[in-house]
Amino acid sequence: MSIRPSAMIVLKRGIRLVSLAGLAASGLAWAQPAPPTVPLQEPAPKAAASEEAPPVTVPTPAPTAVPPISEKEVTAAPPPPPTETKPAIPERRARYDVAILEALDKVTAESLRFEAPVGRPIRFKSLVFTVKACERSAPGEPIDDSIAYLTIDSQPRSEPGRPALATRLAFKGWMYASSPGLHPLEHPVYDAWLITCRATAPVTAPAPAR
Repeated sequence: MSIRPSAMIVLKRGIRLVSLAGLAASGLAWAQPAPPTVPLQEPAPKAAASEEAPPVTVPTPAPTAVPPISEKEVTAAPPPPPTETKPAIPERRARYDVAILEALDKVTAESLRFEAPVGRPIRFKSLVFTVKACERSAPGEPIDDSIAYLTIDSQPRSEPGRPALATRLAFKGWMYASSPGLHPLEHPVYDAWLITCRATAPVTAPAPAR
């Protein structure tokens, strides 16, 4: 196959341009300076064991304030179960059948000590004494005393030819031999108190109540 002269001319020009471009590229490569070399750094020497950093001190936290416990939050301990104890049976007082009394006339200063049997009226001038009961303290009581329950009536004697005067209750209650002023007779003319209780026959204390 034959090549035209015009095409040959174009081919020759292309070859020249390619060769010129290659020379230019090689010249630029030689013209560029070489990159600077970086010196190698030697590793830093290790610190001696004595130059180690001191340990870090951690501060101690402050204690937390606890609020006080109120009385409502405190639960009381349950009381111990009650122990069943039988109540002691009190001893009964011994009763006697005679009361010894003493009466005083505050106008004439006359006094008389006499016996008054239980249930029998005894007269002293215009006073009539009737003892209902007379007893002594039980052995377990702290005070040894005599106690009598009686009534005292104010009953003046009737004079011949005159109507009898009405009887008036002057005293009713307990009298204590150790404390005559505890329940005294309140009368404008007379005064009276209990001395003791006695028995016409030996009296034994009654059996305690069951």
